[in-house]
Amino acid sequence: MRGAIREWAIHRLGASGEFDVLPLIGSKEFVAWLPTFLEASRVLYPEIAYPTYSVGAILASATGTPVSVDPTTWPDADLAWINSPSNPTGRVHSDDELKAVIHWARANKCVVASDECYLDFGDGIHPVSILSLTSGDNRNILAVHSLSKRSSMAGYRAGFVIGDVDLIARLREVRKHAGMIVPLPIQKAMITALSDDVHVKEQRQRYNSRRQRLAPALQRVGFEIEESRAGLYIWCTRREPDWDSISWLAELGILATPGYFYGAKGDHHIRVALTATDANVDEAVARLTQAASLQIFT
Repeated sequence: MRGAIREWAIHRLGASGEFDVLPLIGSKEFVAWLPTFLEASRVLYPEIAYPTYSVGAILASATGTPVSVDPTTWPDADLAWINSPSNPTGRVHSDDELKAVIHWARANKCVVASDECYLDFGDGIHPVSILSLTSGDNRNILAVHSLSKRSSMAGYRAGFVIGDVDLIARLREVRKHAGMIVPLPIQKAMITALSDDVHVKEQRQRYNSRRQRLAPALQRVGFEIEESRAGLYIWCTRREPDWDSISWLAELGILATPGYFYGAKGDHHIRVALTATDANVDEAVARLTQAASLQIFT
């Protein structure tokens, strides 16, 4: 399995130089426990982000600080998380932004963990791994991946981390004592999934098709789509409190997530998932279209 991950990292991510790999019981496990394993006291994470970054800092009794994309504004830390493509916004870091993060990690001798679980789901854009931009010097850099997203294997709990050899050796020693070992049947499934790209392409097309149908319907009822260029979600706003938008959609029988769940700066946005069935997405589009025709959103 480690060989399969290594080959995939080279050919899909563009990883080079010296690096190691470590299988995970899902990427959520790693996000939640990495600050503890590193004995970090100061953790940075995106200001609009997957909440488990913050929870991981809490579990480690560390100080968690939300930060912007620009690393020149970041305070000193032991661990910094970045997430591209982003959950919930679908924002994709540019090459220059990723290079700035690498420079910051080297200058500050700080670990950077790049959560890349949505990397395969660009929509008109091709997200890249941080490992493709290190020029083979992977010190203090970790890239986190999950087959929950890439291969729709959420129930399998199958993920992995790639990067700094010394860091991964340190993590491996701690994790094996904690019993966090991927079972053999899951290893076999991971090898099979990583050896095939056809199902990933099909799933990407499926998500993007849903986005192309649902986004215009949301716009017709007053939502502005922001970012949403990759991943499994639409990030949008009607310039009103998130719970007002959530309540209005609920009246139509449509469920979404309030942006505040992902940070205080998201409190006027909502996250709309593209993970419902095609039939349910089409039904949501029909309900939004009817609401637009009746102008019941004004």
